[in-house]
Amino acid sequence: MSDPLAPFTLTIQIQNGPVTAIDALAAQCELSRQQLKQAMAKGAVWLQIGKRKQRLRRATRMLHNGEILSLYYDNKLLALPVITPQLVTDFGLYSVWIKPAGMLAQGTEWGDHCSLLRFAEQAFAKPRQSFLVQRLDREAYGLMIIAHQRKAAGQLSALFQQRKVDKQYQVWVDGEVPWQQRRLDTPLDGKQAVSHFERLGYDAELNRTQLHVSIETGRKHQIRRHCEATGHPVSGDVRYGQKSHDGLQLKASRLAFDCPITHKKQVFSY
Repeated sequence: MSDPLAPFTLTIQIQNGPVTAIDALAAQCELSRQQLKQAMAKGAVWLQIGKRKQRLRRATRMLHNGEILSLYYDNKLLALPVITPQLVTDFGLYSVWIKPAGMLAQGTEWGDHCSLLRFAEQAFAKPRQSFLVQRLDREAYGLMIIAHQRKAAGQLSALFQQRKVDKQYQVWVDGEVPWQQRRLDTPLDGKQAVSHFERLGYDAELNRTQLHVSIETGRKHQIRRHCEATGHPVSGDVRYGQKSHDGLQLKASRLAFDCPITHKKQVFSY
């Protein structure tokens, strides 16, 4: 007998349409209609029409022959509570947030109710479209920008791609760092990666050093991987170092850029 709580996926190609999404799922799945509706609301159901695939949240959506419905069901993931981020500034076309540690920047196929992107969609009196402009690891915390219009998302994303955003971070790393400043340009995944480190202080009791970090590039896990390369991984980094009781000690502490929307210099610090 299969485990009723084990994650599973279900893909249905509609053949007897038109039919509502909830009816199509209920006919092929042992989950209750209420469980299916909750999964849809939390972003675990996808609709594919041709090559276009998007989340489907409306249970009464009419589906037609040839359309493909997919359910990615993980009961434990869908039961996770939402961590509340802090809104720093709202410019209408985009907003600036402090993402807490443990919160996803965006969802996965299995759901998005615990993500900053979904939270930002629903945070205002009138729900807004939301677009991810930058990335920050789930375990990290700090400043993030969410765009609320496609054009604004493109303009803001271009700033990051063109390296026109001053991105600064603060980290605690394991051990006592012997140098005051250091530049690291070790390539990551075959691509250029440049990080600048400055020592801020040392905590002898915890045997940790606090560093200020600025990066010229934005490779996956760049700061974490470059810290590991120095022999001083970020404290609490279970992937590149060691687990600790207080989690990954990596904070996105500053964003500064010439805003293409307000046409003003914007500086955010945390």
